[in-house]
Amino acid sequence: MTYQGLREWLDRVDELGELKRIDGAHWDQEIGYLRYLARTKNCPGPAVLFDNIVDYPQGYRVLTGAACNINRIGLCLNIEEQFGLNDWMPFVRTVKTKLKELTPIPAREVNTGPVLENVDEGDKIDLFKFPTPKWHKGDGARYIGTGDLIITRDPEEGWVNVGTYRTSIADNKTLLTYIDPGRHGRLHREKYFRQGKPCPVVVVVVGHDPLLHVAAGNEIPYGVSEFDWCGGIKGEAVDVITGAYTGLPIPADAEIAIEGEWLPDESRIEGPFAEFTGYYGSGSRPEPVMRIKRVLYRNDPIILGLMNAGRSRSGYASGRIDHRSVLRSALIWNELEGAGIPGVTGVWCNTAGGTTMLIAVSVKQMYPGHAKQVGAIASQCHAGAQLGRYVFVLDDDVDPSYDFDVLWSLATRSDPERSIDILRHCWSGPLDMAIPIEERGFNSRAIIECCRPFDRYNKYAEWAQFPRTLRTDLEKKFGKSIYE
Repeated sequence: MTYQGLREWLDRVDELGELKRIDGAHWDQEIGYLRYLARTKNCPGPAVLFDNIVDYPQGYRVLTGAACNINRIGLCLNIEEQFGLNDWMPFVRTVKTKLKELTPIPAREVNTGPVLENVDEGDKIDLFKFPTPKWHKGDGARYIGTGDLIITRDPEEGWVNVGTYRTSIADNKTLLTYIDPGRHGRLHREKYFRQGKPCPVVVVVVGHDPLLHVAAGNEIPYGVSEFDWCGGIKGEAVDVITGAYTGLPIPADAEIAIEGEWLPDESRIEGPFAEFTGYYGSGSRPEPVMRIKRVLYRNDPIILGLMNAGRSRSGYASGRIDHRSVLRSALIWNELEGAGIPGVTGVWCNTAGGTTMLIAVSVKQMYPGHAKQVGAIASQCHAGAQLGRYVFVLDDDVDPSYDFDVLWSLATRSDPERSIDILRHCWSGPLDMAIPIEERGFNSRAIIECCRPFDRYNKYAEWAQFPRTLRTDLEKKFGKSIYE
């Protein structure tokens, strides 16, 4: 049976021995840096729950590092099969199959839930009552929304979207949200603004079932509600209450939910913020003001935070890992097969660049141009199109989740003149630091064939390797502890 809500998820993670508790951290940079150290020293590290945060009462907590290893991602996705901590390709294949077979289950409206334990309106609203971190020294504000849910409804088509977009506190009753161009929440907001109307259809949920964040942070198809998608993952409907101000669905067991509206004619400066690229990529710019009307929260609420900037110096095969690597890889794999591409044996979206800029695909080549076709579609399908940079196409004897094997293939199976193609005028965004600021919005893609040329495939030098069955035989003879 699947878990219910963030608190039961934490109990399960604690039972796995993957929850670390830290008391006494300061909200100003210390939470962000301690999470960074936990990830770097023991990549991808445990989930870290901060309590007794300086200036805040005991029980007002911040959780970081939720869905960033196989066990915790598998728990979110209701996958019971067990995997080794580095078995990313077998895990991605399992997720791919689960997504391909998924049938959405509509959310179930209920009358009450734990999120209604406290309701603040009017003068009682104070967003600073929650221990919102300032994650990095250069951040322009305290960001309450990093692992958040922004819930909007399309004013013309009526469907509900749930996205993760960074959200900062401007003052005790005002939030600012940055959304990349082309994202579903921004499309909804722009439809209201074109009509000259406020967008009264936003709920900021900053503590919730991590599965909802997994859905909100990935490319769920246009027109499909992430609530319904999560219901399909769980095998049962997600319980929601209807927001009294917005009329939008709110997870009934959410920790903190904030109702308000974006204003079309009022803005303030938002940013900078240390983004997933590892840079203060989008700088600062005016963003629409979000006026808060109502704050709902549980007793002893938990903020779900996502500290995702900074380079990992771990020796782990693929650096830091989070759910986006797995979900985006599975989604791209399904889209390749949906486009009629045969022979794909693996997809991996590397976290360097935030799972969008480096995509590796392995394929069993079957015909001339097969590798090129794979690279072009992987770079432009829905899950791979925005803010991409490089697609590495590999032979099927290479595991795309292992950085060394990808670089080995690049070094030994590609020739710059023959192997690299450039696509221009592709979908990028303001976070793309490599593009001059006045030109951002478009970028180019390099498709690199890091595989044996099809016309010389059988004439290429043989790769010195051990039989795949030898590892199993040795483990039977010596036990798995032989590696330790």
